[in-house]
Amino acid sequence: MRRWLPHPWMSVLLFAVWLLLVNDVRVASLIMAALLGVLLPVLTRHFWPERTRLRRPAVALHYLLRLLLDIVRANVGVAVRVLGPNRRLKPAFVSVPLELNNDLAVTLLASTVSLTPGTVSAEISADRRTLLVHCLDVDDAERLIDGIKGRYERPLKEMFP
Repeated sequence: MRRWLPHPWMSVLLFAVWLLLVNDVRVASLIMAALLGVLLPVLTRHFWPERTRLRRPAVALHYLLRLLLDIVRANVGVAVRVLGPNRRLKPAFVSVPLELNNDLAVTLLASTVSLTPGTVSAEISADRRTLLVHCLDVDDAERLIDGIKGRYERPLKEMFP
């Protein structure tokens, strides 16, 4: 089974995304979605360096909900800062020390930071121990670091071994 579906969840996701993109459920679209769902994971399986297991799915769900809420909050915050009467922003680069050992977790953290308006992941150090983050408005760099570590890194450490 693993030979034809090396990444079953990715196959399901590809199938669903294709149908959503074409906005059609005729037989030809279903066949194309199935082909993409099976062939892409099979053709790319050698590029996946390790198989990562999600240790705590409930924490992952909480993480996703927190991220969605943070994205909405950050959008409002950035709009207020940019469009508000006080436009004195203090952009800065901040180095966030990482405790994550899993490459996927580091990638998810960097992506999470970039998805949240007002912050962008600029670089992950070669040893994967530091994430360089650019923030639109930094009053307290330590508070930013503590926020990233507490809100995002800690749950990722629980989710991935």
